[in-house]
Amino acid sequence: MEYSHRYAAYPTQTVAAELERHIDIHRQAYNYTRYEYENVDADNIGSAYKHHYRLPDWKDEFPVFSEVNSKALQRTVTRFYQNLSTLSEQKQNGRKVGWLKWKSPKEFQSMTYSQSGFELKNTSGRHATVELSKIGDLRIRYHREIPDEAVIKEVTVKKETTGEWFVSFGLETDDEDLPEKLDVDSLDTSNSIGIDLGILNYIHTSDGLSVDWLDLDEEYERLRREQRKLSRKEEGSKNREKQRVGVAKVKRRIQRKVLDFQQKLTTWLVREYDAVFVEDLDVKPMLEDSHNARNKQDAAWRQFITLLEYKAKLYGVHVEQIEPRGTTKECASCGAETEKPLWVREHSCPSCGFECDRDANAALNVLQRGFEELGLGWPESTPVETALPTDTSEFSEVFAKRVVESGSPILNEAKALA
Repeated sequence: MEYSHRYAAYPTQTVAAELERHIDIHRQAYNYTRYEYENVDADNIGSAYKHHYRLPDWKDEFPVFSEVNSKALQRTVTRFYQNLSTLSEQKQNGRKVGWLKWKSPKEFQSMTYSQSGFELKNTSGRHATVELSKIGDLRIRYHREIPDEAVIKEVTVKKETTGEWFVSFGLETDDEDLPEKLDVDSLDTSNSIGIDLGILNYIHTSDGLSVDWLDLDEEYERLRREQRKLSRKEEGSKNREKQRVGVAKVKRRIQRKVLDFQQKLTTWLVREYDAVFVEDLDVKPMLEDSHNARNKQDAAWRQFITLLEYKAKLYGVHVEQIEPRGTTKECASCGAETEKPLWVREHSCPSCGFECDRDANAALNVLQRGFEELGLGWPESTPVETALPTDTSEFSEVFAKRVVESGSPILNEAKALA
């Protein structure tokens, strides 16, 4: 299993200047890889592996490329081809894509040491040191230890738009060291959960728990103020650059709040359940078509699902993405379909008479499809029998603020009250 740990870094002025110089050299290498890909005979390029053989010639022609670590330089060439591959995959999926652009200094703010050229030292305290070849020592805040069974495969140094520095360690753990997933035949509705990614609520679960949206109104109001200030600054002035950093910091604060919220929510899910089923949503058209696009963007559902899958491997939990089409219309009790406009918040089946909250019905359908995905039958005794209508006093709701302030354990309290 491959994953990463990220740490805040605090370089000295000398090291920071050297980092910026090295990153700019890597930017030039990236752009030159792009140039050669377009202009050099295809027999000599076409893959990262072939392109690596051209690097000695680069260093003879442009001595500046000799000033950076050779493995890191190879990784930059590989980075171009990885971006190229991503572009090709998007095109195959029917998306309209252009061509990889030439990178300006503002667009290229990181570099990666792969396999060698780095060493993690002094890890006994709250801070540690990363020694980088041809640069020097970089101090990081070592807020969590790297597991003993993990192998550091690469180190990425990045400067954010806010001016902050971060170091990410690419880790690899043998699958044998990970906890085993519970046998599929042992799964039932008591240790499994279906999740509906909602409109009025962030998520709604098949066992009657809903988690409210994260309130970011104050942050967005501050962002608008800072952006208005930025628009009044003179282009190219120091005051404009200072204000640009201020805008970036507000955006970064929003991103961190969303990520923190998702981290706590996904941790609770993988600790509480042995199987989690979630809708496989195509977020892009939702953002384009919906009047509520900003809220959906704040939801960062793709990031939420990615975190859920990553943590499921660490905790030995089954996570399956389920086809979402029809989960709202379909009755969780009898399967009959009923059209529902967005303002209708309660499911009432004209066929069997089953009534419950609209999102609860969708979550139950997700759970049922999840069982089908794993080849399990739908048990005779199901959560459908205990699903509650919208106006019931027993309906359990958790505010996002409680999740953020108290962490994931607060959800256990809410579930106990349900």
